[in-house]
Amino acid sequence: MDQRFEQTAFYPADILLPQTADMKKWPVVACDQFTSQPDYWQAAEAAVGEAPSALRLVLPEVYLNGPDVDKRIETINASMDRYLADGLFRTLPDSLIYLERTQSDGRVRHGLIGCVDLEQYDFTPGSGALIRATEGTVLERIPPRVRVREHAALELPHAMLLIDDPRRSVIEPLTVETGVMEALYDTDLMLGGGHVKGWRLTDSQMSRVANTLSALKSPEAMADKYSMADAAPLLFAVGDGNHSLATAKACYENLKKVTPPERWASLPARYALVEVVNLHDDALTFEPIHRVLFHVDGRDLWDAFQAFYPGAHTGGGEGHTAEVCGQGMDGLWTVPHPKAQLTVGTLQAFLDAYCRDHPEVQVDYIHGDDVARKLGSRPGNLGFLLPLMGKEQLFPTVMADGVLPRKTFSMGEARDKRYYLEARRIR
Repeated sequence: MDQRFEQTAFYPADILLPQTADMKKWPVVACDQFTSQPDYWQAAEAAVGEAPSALRLVLPEVYLNGPDVDKRIETINASMDRYLADGLFRTLPDSLIYLERTQSDGRVRHGLIGCVDLEQYDFTPGSGALIRATEGTVLERIPPRVRVREHAALELPHAMLLIDDPRRSVIEPLTVETGVMEALYDTDLMLGGGHVKGWRLTDSQMSRVANTLSALKSPEAMADKYSMADAAPLLFAVGDGNHSLATAKACYENLKKVTPPERWASLPARYALVEVVNLHDDALTFEPIHRVLFHVDGRDLWDAFQAFYPGAHTGGGEGHTAEVCGQGMDGLWTVPHPKAQLTVGTLQAFLDAYCRDHPEVQVDYIHGDDVARKLGSRPGNLGFLLPLMGKEQLFPTVMADGVLPRKTFSMGEARDKRYYLEARRIR
């Protein structure tokens, strides 16, 4: 790996890009979006048709628990092998890609694609690793995702990692330097996903990125940003794809068990392709992730809520407040004197306990106020709409408290998530 990046855990990668595919049909949105809206994925199928597409290389999570999931995984692995054998890809060796993503709101988000060393990543709460999860990792969610990845020839980047770079020293200088880079792609994204452009960095640009990234984790930078000069530096916080990166880590750890230690550094699975975005990018917005419960009795839930939080009441007031919709219970539920830092933590603690006692109740995590209200208002459902967490709270909270409650925030609307476009060999 490139020694210039040794202090950052982020490296150039051998990146694969399609060279014979229709680029309007190739990229597809991250697999954990629209999990309660199979019509979106049916529309994606219709848009792709028989053309080569990243849709053939990923498993949308709407199908993860379906009866044909094993067949779907086999088909995905076969598609990867076929695309490689057919010469669909070209390889960009030892490369970083700068991208500009035009979102559905018209704003442009800036990113940097490379790979991270999974030895420097830890999703354990309270970890001092250079790369850390931002939310609690649900261990039982990893094995089904391992089944998708463990025999795959390729990975497509799903995770978006955040850097806290208020001086905009790493990515932003590239915005005026695309003229000296190799242009790689420039395409609309399907189903209202906006637009994306990508360029390959020059060698001198990569050197500067290595230096500015390293500077972000210096004791001086840590003291300036967090007043924590002696704390273990946090360089990358996982903004999107916490469970995707945890799955990559699990697959790598499994390989280590059957591989001599002297060969660990050469395992392709030791690294994972990611997009890095500056927390201070003007186009990067945090959106709350709402909860919708299925097969639930709303009145029983309210009784249990009051038993779990004595003093909880309907209507607003001091404390943590969430909007409820469905079953004629539309309004606000408030918990006074909460112990959790965030409203999502208060609600999730109750939902975890309630669902353990009521296994028939299912919870989905929904992006978008309108979608949550629509789903929550259907018979047998109940929706909880949560307030927004300010993005400036992210790094200090992770450093001080470990991880946030799972599904605390989303970076933008569902259609503005990462689209699978680039790929990398992992075996």
